[in-house]
Amino acid sequence: MRIVKYMIGGAVVGAAAAYFLGYDYLFSGISKTYLKGKSSAYIDDGELFPSNPIATEEPKLWEEDSEYNKKELPKHLVDDLTYSRTAALVVVRNGKILHEQYWNGYNQLSQTNSFSMAKAVTVMLLGKALEEGIISSIDDKLSDFYAEFKEKPFGAHVTLKNLAQMESGLDWDENYNNPFLPNAKAYYGKSLVKAVFSRKFKEQPGTRFEYQSGSTQLLGFGIRKALNQPLASYLSEKFWVPLGMEQNAKWSTDDHGMEKTYCCIHSNARDFAKLGQLFLNDGKAGDQQILNSDFIELMRTPTEKSDNIYGMGLWINHDNPVKHYYFLGLQGQYIIMVPEYDMVIVKTGSYSNNPKNDRGRPDQVKFLVNEITQLFQ
Repeated sequence: MRIVKYMIGGAVVGAAAAYFLGYDYLFSGISKTYLKGKSSAYIDDGELFPSNPIATEEPKLWEEDSEYNKKELPKHLVDDLTYSRTAALVVVRNGKILHEQYWNGYNQLSQTNSFSMAKAVTVMLLGKALEEGIISSIDDKLSDFYAEFKEKPFGAHVTLKNLAQMESGLDWDENYNNPFLPNAKAYYGKSLVKAVFSRKFKEQPGTRFEYQSGSTQLLGFGIRKALNQPLASYLSEKFWVPLGMEQNAKWSTDDHGMEKTYCCIHSNARDFAKLGQLFLNDGKAGDQQILNSDFIELMRTPTEKSDNIYGMGLWINHDNPVKHYYFLGLQGQYIIMVPEYDMVIVKTGSYSNNPKNDRGRPDQVKFLVNEITQLFQ
């Protein structure tokens, strides 16, 4: 009995220590992963977090290509997709859906976590707010929205463009496996303010490219402050509704209703493909200019400091003979735009060991582009 009391007492002391040291989010993380048989975040975890709705109004179904689902994928491509635990593959050509296939019980209506594909969506919201004059300039400083950043070394100089291009100089270790680093605190914690506003800046902004979820979260805070409304409702009004998305979606938030702007839009593969088609159409949907074409071009133009592999929210591959650019999310979530073939490729799934040997980009993206464009040329 005494041993039990000591164990309980030790657990209480440990929990108290975790709370006061700022690691109380670990309990949330454990309950949402290990206690559910998972080792990390996963594509079906949307029900475990609060969220804001992204509403659609008049769904417009994809028009089907005359060759829709008439061609079987070759065995080596299916093997790769199966090995990488693919949930959905959708291919759109010339604005029409050409092929779609689902695995492991997923289907057209399955909504999965975008993970970091949401970073590009956040940048799209920045572009729309600039277009509407809600934000005056992409060179506005974060400290214009949150004065406390004026007190941080280097923080007073960070611009919205620095945040969008991953050149903010933020002190942030982009590690998804260590529960004591900031990504876990942002993902499982109750307050995104506590997770990101507490971080320091380690160098002059605009000096160096470093991919960081924290930078996009700070960008999201700046946009939301300017809009004075939930980002999910602005996304609904400016993109989800005019694009005729097939389903309402949702955006995970912290306990205070702030969207996790570095991740966590839960939607289906067919609707993700509509975001890709918007870029192929230079920001237009039908006759409506949804997003300024100049801003679209800025997003997909590679920056010098990224060694020409990243623009603003989008990864870029101009090294490959078939040039492409794409939204990229953890565990193999892709919206890939291939201008030469007027093609969008969407792949979702749970590929936790996704190799990134292609200059920091996933090998699978280039593989899919080369194989699918050859198959459907």
